Amino acid sequence: MKILVASVLILVGSCATLRHSEKIENLKNSIQFKDKAVIYKYLSSIEIKQLKSHVEEVSSDKYEGRMTGETGHNQVCNYLREYYKSQSIEAPESHANYYQFVPKEVLPEGLNNSQNVIAYIKGAEFPEEYVFITAHSDHEGIINGEIYNGADDNGSGTAAVLEMAEAFKLASEDGYHPKRSIVFLHVTAEEVGLHGSRYYANNPIFPLENTISVLNIDMIGRVDEPHKENENYIYIIGSDRLSTELHFIAQKANQEFTNLELDYTFNEKNDVNNYYYRSDHYNFASKGIPVIFFFNGEHDDYTKPTDTADKINYPLLAKRTKLIMSTAWYLANSPNRLYPEII
Repeated sequence: MKILVASVLILVGSCATLRHSEKIENLKNSIQFKDKAVIYKYLSSIEIKQLKSHVEEVSSDKYEGRMTGETGHNQVCNYLREYYKSQSIEAPESHANYYQFVPKEVLPEGLNNSQNVIAYIKGAEFPEEYVFITAHSDHEGIINGEIYNGADDNGSGTAAVLEMAEAFKLASEDGYHPKRSIVFLHVTAEEVGLHGSRYYANNPIFPLENTISVLNIDMIGRVDEPHKENENYIYIIGSDRLSTELHFIAQKANQEFTNLELDYTFNEKNDVNNYYYRSDHYNFASKGIPVIFFFNGEHDDYTKPTDTADKINYPLLAKRTKLIMSTAWYLANSPNRLYPEII
């Protein structure tokens, strides 16, 4: 009897494993990028020259390190706002000046009021569903008389968001409107504890239940020590924590358009660095929203005044930006909403 029961359990387990494998394969096969020539066209609009211009601007000395609530960071936020205006990319109706006010009461003691910057392109078919592309705009200010420019952290992510916004707007003007709304969110107060993204997640402008995914960018312009011999990489963190489909979408986007090495080292749940919890995506993931954190890893200039614009690898920044944009393109244009579950 014991042998028979054991045999039945093995058979049931094998069938369950087979069904799971079939589900995985079916899900992978369902992810297809249509009109690839169209996507390539707008990916090609992401230009090294423009990325460089944005990084050099937001990380310049005149902004004094972009400390949250200080004049320099406020001026950078205005630069972002004016850029969106220049591209005719809209502000949310409820926040017509592109700013979500973040009061000093929710920030660490000693900081002034600040703001998140928000722009979006309204979806043509499912306008009440939202794909977010996020990056923090603040940095560490002036320490011991030295300006911490933060070109990689997070001038690189800020520039990437601006370039993607321009590319999606160009596509929309050419008649390729995204099916879902795409939100470009620049959050404040990341360096002092993820407070800007936490404030947004607790005071959302667009309903969280209709926010299908958040693609967060924090440092994608440099190469870390483990990849000195192979710079064609990007760390992917969190993609499989809340949605198996999101994980495969990023892989498919990479396969079709960029062919980077997707490094999941820091995605391990026992990762001692805890990066999954250390950037702005986490405040959305904690609300059950599937996220991906795109990251190049730490380097010698991380959180130092030597993180300057001349050290950014701009061709690599462009390639990584294209991966993120192609992932966002699929999420925004898929006929079906992202499946927010683990298979």
